[in-house]
Amino acid sequence: MVGTSDPSFPIPFVKEFKRFPLDPTNPKLTAQQKADLEFNIKLLRDVIILFTSTGAARGVSGHTGGAYDTVPEVAILLSLFEADKDNSKYLDIIFDEAGHRVATQYLLAALNQDLPAAHLLNYRVANSKLPGHPELRFTPGVKFSSGRLGHMWPLVNGVAIAEPGKAIFCLGSDGSQQEGDDAEAARLAVAKNLNVKLLVDNNDVTIAGHPSEYLKGYSVAKTLAGQGMTVIEAHGEDVDDLWAAVAQSVTHVGPVAVVVNRKMAPGIEGLEGQSEGHEAVPVKFAVKYLQSRGYGSDVTDVLLNIKPVSTTATFTGSTKEQGANRVQFGEAVNSVLDKLSKEEAVSKVVVIDSDLEGSTGLKAIHKKHPEIFIGSGIMERGNFSAAAGFGFNENGKVGIFSTFSAFLEMCISEITMARLNFCNAICHFSHSGCDGMSDNTCHFGINNFFADNGLEDSHPTSLYFPADADQMTAVVQKVFWDTGLRFIFSSRSKVPWILKENSTERFYGGDYKFVPGVDEVIRPGKAGVIIAFGEMLFRALDAVERLRKEGHDVGLVNKVTLNVIDEKAMVEYGKQPFVLVVESFNRKTGLGSKMGTWLLERGLTPKYAYLGTHKEGCGGLDEQIPWQGLDPDSIIKKAKSLIA
Repeated sequence: MVGTSDPSFPIPFVKEFKRFPLDPTNPKLTAQQKADLEFNIKLLRDVIILFTSTGAARGVSGHTGGAYDTVPEVAILLSLFEADKDNSKYLDIIFDEAGHRVATQYLLAALNQDLPAAHLLNYRVANSKLPGHPELRFTPGVKFSSGRLGHMWPLVNGVAIAEPGKAIFCLGSDGSQQEGDDAEAARLAVAKNLNVKLLVDNNDVTIAGHPSEYLKGYSVAKTLAGQGMTVIEAHGEDVDDLWAAVAQSVTHVGPVAVVVNRKMAPGIEGLEGQSEGHEAVPVKFAVKYLQSRGYGSDVTDVLLNIKPVSTTATFTGSTKEQGANRVQFGEAVNSVLDKLSKEEAVSKVVVIDSDLEGSTGLKAIHKKHPEIFIGSGIMERGNFSAAAGFGFNENGKVGIFSTFSAFLEMCISEITMARLNFCNAICHFSHSGCDGMSDNTCHFGINNFFADNGLEDSHPTSLYFPADADQMTAVVQKVFWDTGLRFIFSSRSKVPWILKENSTERFYGGDYKFVPGVDEVIRPGKAGVIIAFGEMLFRALDAVERLRKEGHDVGLVNKVTLNVIDEKAMVEYGKQPFVLVVESFNRKTGLGSKMGTWLLERGLTPKYAYLGTHKEGCGGLDEQIPWQGLDPDSIIKKAKSLIA
């Protein structure tokens, strides 16, 4: 919890930070102002390097480059706020539409002494209240929730309407500007002459590459200008040029975009200009950087002494080894494509990425079958529709699309459009549920059932959540050429392989064949049944095995096809003393919210309960599951309450 960290932060930045005012009517810095500004920039960048690298050291990941990049803009805005003590000219919030740059907000909270400086060293640690994205009313000193990339500017427009007479500042990026929300926000800001000042970090780097390469023709400045914005370009590492641009934007009444051109992670040897700079800076690079800045072992040892987060938990009924289903998806697709000639593949299949190929398994397809791969930008709605359009009107072609499950919510209307046009598409939404989600609540993929939003007689829509890597392969191979929209889910976290009862043989190995729509009995039982899927199956299996050892003949079912009712299985569920659904989807929208109705519609009345994600996250990785009451102990406790 906040306040329980080490008693000191090794860089005394709160004390050393130079607070001084800047007047935008004087667009030229004095020698002293320039010196103080450059001092602050170096100081705050050092701090960001240090505490974000703790995420790399612990293995909880994080993001350094974006927050590090935008320090000059932040330092300038703080001096503007310093000149506006009564808050009559500016709203003293530095909004940011790139939530992964949360280090900026934690740094500001510490500077304002809302957060102990030393607590920054707990970046992204579970229960530290320092998750991977800023969350309002969660972390002391954080003044807004960023949500997902590219969602902040439209909300900031509303803030500007509510705060007439004040300039409202929002940090942007060339990645977030790819989202369609920003185009709509620009048009409204221009039409209503909202006094919004957008400072866009134009570093030509996103997770998977460089926009100048994968989105040829895309220009942040030209796009914004075409929407009617006043656009000022500046060199981000030239404080004189940057200040002059910001000053000009502030003195202009109305919406202005300052497009700040720089390389990613400037000055960090080994990372400058590279996509790797987007992530948490590795310890070796951080140590080298800090040493070059004159810091000694009292600072660098903070990183060198951190031990990686590890888990010693083992689960009965599954292997100790684990595999990444989200990666296996790509390998499974390759197993189908390998049987086609290059010409056949090009004519029948297209794969469209949304800047996440390394995270969602598409990288394997890109490497092995580059002829069908399209590396696109951070444009989930448009990319999904393009993939679906490739399979327009049941033409025998298949479009493959992939992104994080949290972003499925952004594509609901496009999914309906694809269904109305009888499109064929395979959609892999990884990072489902909440397991391993250090980015926390806004990145939970828990409303996946939203994809099944068509009418009962509409174009087929199927939802699948395989339990392990073997089943992922079996599912992909079986449904690849099916008609309709096929949604395949996977978790961020790795999962073990499910084992047969009293055996070391893999349940989904050998001659297993996946049959869509059939609920699979993993362990038969007569004292009640637990229904689970995906990354919750192995946890539920552990609970079932332990219950059975205690004499409770509880069964387990894997409902890998989520949205199809298996009528034969329903009859069997109705004979059970209880039915317990265990899932990491939202309790309000997941399988558990539907299964009870399905039972009642058939006159089946076993005791019924369901567990799911139901509260804001706690940060961290493995900690999210027990926080939601989804760990084996919690499952056992709930099952016993039904047995009683």
